[in-house]
Amino acid sequence: MTTKDKVFMRTMTFSPLVRLFHWIRAFSIFFLIFSGFYLAYPFLTPEVSATPINFLYASFRSFHIMVGFLLICVSFFRLYLFFVSSNKNERISAADLFNVKIWIGQIKNYLFLDKHPHIKGVYNPIQFFAYFTLAILVLIISLTGVILYYNVYHDGLGSILSVMFKWLEVALGGLANVRVIHHITTWAIVLFIPVHIYMVVWNAIKHPDGGADSIVGGFRYQEIKAKTNK
Repeated sequence: MTTKDKVFMRTMTFSPLVRLFHWIRAFSIFFLIFSGFYLAYPFLTPEVSATPINFLYASFRSFHIMVGFLLICVSFFRLYLFFVSSNKNERISAADLFNVKIWIGQIKNYLFLDKHPHIKGVYNPIQFFAYFTLAILVLIISLTGVILYYNVYHDGLGSILSVMFKWLEVALGGLANVRVIHHITTWAIVLFIPVHIYMVVWNAIKHPDGGADSIVGGFRYQEIKAKTNK
């Protein structure tokens, strides 16, 4: 008798640390966007009190700074894992970035004109390029954020960062330009988020072995046998 039982091969796509860092970065970016908009335009004001205890703006700024440094630290470790992790899926994906045929096939796939092209790693070239762009945006917003930080906090870590990055502040044309670049980069990340979510959900629906589940559970399931004869 012929049955249609399917056999799947389970492969590790994202290690526990990669998944942990992904979600820390995701929640950090969401919080930084929200708190950053508040710092730019304080849309909440505490009730007026004669007692100096309602430092809502200062609290937002403190948490914004702490989460900002958390994002910087996690991004450093994430970059380190990309290059040294024993799981080579992400590094292998870089090879497809220079394959024009796969680019064309992937674009056709997104337009429902062709099947998903065979890719070597975990990301198709469009995804890899998008994540690389995000990495550049995180680098820019981190550097400009550090400059804004040491211009408010001049002692301790601020004094060390001032020595390290004062040249960059000058090269960018001064503090006002740094602030503008910081805000523009924030909007670029805001635009990236819905595109990223759409691409992940689209791949998860059209290709069930896609990355939406693997960034949570870590594994990808690929069919290796369509039917079994009994």
